[in-house]
Amino acid sequence: MTDENQPTVEQRLQMIEDTLAIYELVASHPPSADTGLAEYTAAVYMEDGVFNRGEGLDGAKGVEAIAAFIIRQAHEEAIKGGLAHFAGLPLIDLRGDKAIVTSYLQLLQLDKQGEMREMANHGLSTGYRIHRVVVNRWELERHAGRWKIRSRTLLPVDGTDAPRQLLTRGLSDILKAAR
Repeated sequence: MTDENQPTVEQRLQMIEDTLAIYELVASHPPSADTGLAEYTAAVYMEDGVFNRGEGLDGAKGVEAIAAFIIRQAHEEAIKGGLAHFAGLPLIDLRGDKAIVTSYLQLLQLDKQGEMREMANHGLSTGYRIHRVVVNRWELERHAGRWKIRSRTLLPVDGTDAPRQLLTRGLSDILKAAR
């Protein structure tokens, strides 16, 4: 006896494959940002993609502008200063050939003024400091069999309502899908 509302084995396998591909896409952001590999960035955005960093920070529209964003001199200076993006595990809302992903991202920076400390078996370091924590909303689409970024909005966790609303929206979408 089968339940007509239950996904088939093939559908379930596709959902698993999609979820893994989306994890890989989101997990690729920190290494691509921390290396300034514009070629990779261009490969994962839609031609008319949008990169929105919220109020006070510039963003970019279109794959060429987004790819150029990562090779700007200011970004290169941040990389040379010890920039490290550290991503949290994403919450994925699959919707067929579209997906909404909600996640956190920490921007870490080498603390050059920090006190030198030693960690057993790991040497000396002045450590890192958390420069910023942001929430992300990734709107993805399957394009030619690959997941790509249609738009990405990131907002700083700064005590305002906007990042909280972005997180709430991601959770609410998951609840709706489960019903």
